Amino acid sequence: MTDDPFAQFKLTFFEECTELLTDMEQNLGLVESGSFDNETLHAIFRAVHSIKAGADAFSFKRMVAFTHRFEFLLDLLREEKLAVDEPLVDTLFKSFDVLSDLVSFAQNGEEPDAEYGQDALAAIEGYLSGDVGSQPAAEATTDKPVVEEKTDQAVVETADVQSKEEGINHFRIEFTPKEAMYRHANEPLLIIRELMELGEITTTIDTERLPELAKLEPEDAYFSWVFELKTRYGRDDVDEVFEFVIDDCDLTIVTLGDDNEVVSVDVSPGHAGDDDDDFGFFVDDEALKSGVVDANPKPVEEVVAETKPAEVKAPAAAPAATTPAAPTGPTAKAAMPKSASIRVDVDRVDRLVNMVGELVITQSMLAQEVNNSAMDQSSNVTNGMEELSMHIRELQENVMSIRMQPVKSVFARMPRIVRDVSKKVGKKVKLITEGETTEVDKTVIEELADPLTHMIRNSLDHGLETPEERLAAGKGEEGTIRLSAEHRGGRIVIEITDDGRGINREKVLSLAKEKGVVAEDASLSDEEIDNLIFAPGFSTADEVTDLSGRGVGMDVVRRNIQALGGRVSVTSTPGVGARFQLTLPLTLAVLDGMIVGASDEKYVIPINNIIETVRPPSSDVETLIDGNKVIRIRGEYIRVVSVARMFGDVNASNDPSKGLVVLVEADGGKVIGLHVDMLAGQQQVVIKSLETNYRAVKGIASATILGDGSVCLILDIDALARMEVPKIKKPELMADSFVPKQTEQTEMPSAEHLEAVTA
Repeated sequence: MTDDPFAQFKLTFFEECTELLTDMEQNLGLVESGSFDNETLHAIFRAVHSIKAGADAFSFKRMVAFTHRFEFLLDLLREEKLAVDEPLVDTLFKSFDVLSDLVSFAQNGEEPDAEYGQDALAAIEGYLSGDVGSQPAAEATTDKPVVEEKTDQAVVETADVQSKEEGINHFRIEFTPKEAMYRHANEPLLIIRELMELGEITTTIDTERLPELAKLEPEDAYFSWVFELKTRYGRDDVDEVFEFVIDDCDLTIVTLGDDNEVVSVDVSPGHAGDDDDDFGFFVDDEALKSGVVDANPKPVEEVVAETKPAEVKAPAAAPAATTPAAPTGPTAKAAMPKSASIRVDVDRVDRLVNMVGELVITQSMLAQEVNNSAMDQSSNVTNGMEELSMHIRELQENVMSIRMQPVKSVFARMPRIVRDVSKKVGKKVKLITEGETTEVDKTVIEELADPLTHMIRNSLDHGLETPEERLAAGKGEEGTIRLSAEHRGGRIVIEITDDGRGINREKVLSLAKEKGVVAEDASLSDEEIDNLIFAPGFSTADEVTDLSGRGVGMDVVRRNIQALGGRVSVTSTPGVGARFQLTLPLTLAVLDGMIVGASDEKYVIPINNIIETVRPPSSDVETLIDGNKVIRIRGEYIRVVSVARMFGDVNASNDPSKGLVVLVEADGGKVIGLHVDMLAGQQQVVIKSLETNYRAVKGIASATILGDGSVCLILDIDALARMEVPKIKKPELMADSFVPKQTEQTEMPSAEHLEAVTA
């Protein structure tokens, strides 16, 4: 357990930083593409500003110093004093990288080198000083005041601001924190510091609400402030200082003219309905009724003009006609909607999912007991079990939906990868993303980043041609990569398509034979040749670079996707392009499967792998020289794997015509037949990790618990397609004479170990 009393708050801060940086990177991509507006720039600024505020609260000084200068650069951009060109975009991305790394350093409790980030800072300073970037002549001087942080005091004044210059705005800000402000982790001192950075400020503090020491509540707010601010910044910048505390304070912002005349008065929504600390702009209803306050007070303009900063202490009155009243009651609540989401630790969600899984298993066991009894099907117990089953299924779906997240969080990282890699390889590339709102389980989302990164880099490095090559081939010099996601058949399908040169099959096959990936005399189909790029250690790159040549990228893709229970395939048309397709389960917690029987054991075959089930006639069954079987289906021969023999029962029947053959599709589109004895029915099962409770077993993906309490193994179809059935000793011995080869025998867990899975 950590000794840091702020550890919990820091954890929340870093989680918010991750979200802000993700959104910020996406918005920077919009700036680079030119498809941005003022709101995009404001969103980038707010992200940096929010990170800076949190960093200041936890004294991450390096982060505060860097974001401080970064904000100034973004201000120039927001004020249209800088033209958006490639050098500026490079500076923005470089600054984003530094900020991301500073957040990581702070999160890990590390301190970066003193020189770290200086190149990005120098680039920022170049724009701030006017030495870099194209600026309108009339706005060449765009430096913003740099104000050092000062010690706390009742009246704080900043220096070195030329308040007599043209373009200076004058604001009077009346700020009264509500009692709960500190409980919401907001700090008025930080707000004062931010106002100091905007320009010349005079601050007056009102301490009249401060109670006696014995009655003081340390977490309540008792002070209120009046700020006189002269600044080059506009009203939007002032509003941003208070945007995160607007619900926790009463705020009035008065815009003053050259002679201190009132130009406008803006009041926070909650202020009008509050009878306390109105700073002269609202009438206290009780005071008005009792006659303490004049029902016809002076206009606001006179009140503001007559009130000096040092004299603003107690509330006064103002006519409702002069100051537009903010809505009260239900209307006010509608104007300030409450947050519709909460932040929950993912471990709590995982525990909830596990408990619901156990509930499903228990319900299944009870249902089976009811079915096995001689109870009347129309009895209250039977009807109650059916209703319970329906409610539990609905509960399970709702709980599982909590873990579902849009793939946008992963897709948002890809434009940056495309940008960086395309610059390295000298190619012009446009990335198109589709289906970003498609939802999938959080566990799957977390594991998608690496495979997608490798595949995008592969398309950029190997698939797309250089601008010169594309022009010579009659294409546009800018290549296109399309990244899409959609739900299809209870799974999520992600496709990466490019319009490049496609796979050079002749080169791939030649290299595969040269490296021993396939035999010299191998005769492969186009699809099999295309899938050779996923082989371990295989690469078509002519030289090793930091992007390719080591033969690990696509191998990692296949292994990672298979670990998620998914499949990856590739199709290519020479000269037209290539398409990679990832097919993944929506969740790793439950599975729709077909329960089958083989000898005395039951197994689960994932429904998404099943093509069809057949009972082949003996005339369509052929025996190979090694004793294995193939069946003829619509003119094609398909290998048959005996499930019982594969997992140790060498005495099981090896005649598919006397049982059933379930045709399943494995990775790469390969079809095999699973020889089983019977089908027990389709069922949604809760996945239990066999590796966690026992150990990994070849050919087995995981386990589940059936309604009768027995453990049932879930088959790994891709692994079974690659495994060999135990062979016979002599070629002349046929189907009923298999003798397992010890090196190929798959050891099954004992009953004791299987019982541990149910624990």
